[in-house]
Amino acid sequence: MARSLDHPPATVWALLTETARLPQWLAPGEIEPQVGGAARLDFVDSGTVIDSRVTAYEPGRVLEYSWSGPGEPQRPIRWSLEPVEGGTELTLTLRVPETEDPGRACAGWEAHLEMLAAALEGVPIKFPFETFKAARDAYRAQLENGIA
Repeated sequence: MARSLDHPPATVWALLTETARLPQWLAPGEIEPQVGGAARLDFVDSGTVIDSRVTAYEPGRVLEYSWSGPGEPQRPIRWSLEPVEGGTELTLTLRVPETEDPGRACAGWEAHLEMLAAALEGVPIKFPFETFKAARDAYRAQLENGIA
């Protein structure tokens, strides 16, 4: 998943990594800025808790951790930032276990990317369920047709 954002990489990076900024688009938590550091997020409303470790870290450029809780399979996500004229190219790469629904996973991240874009504009929004549902159906259709 890629997005062109009209904000400098440092601003985008702050939203991805700073404890005070995470709740604006993702969930309360902490991501320790080093390989092996904790990646903990608490989605209080859903009861989901992410508790993993940072597996790749290049300040301002790359952040990777698993979107998993204790005892769950690994679901690595990797954020990559590239400066471009007028902003940042943000790429999110995610992997899900074969037993899970990739359409649902991608749709969840579509919704969170929408939340990230809103937070960058200074107007954080709640989780956009309509975006999630439409994206889930679209990704599932693409997967069924062998497009994704």
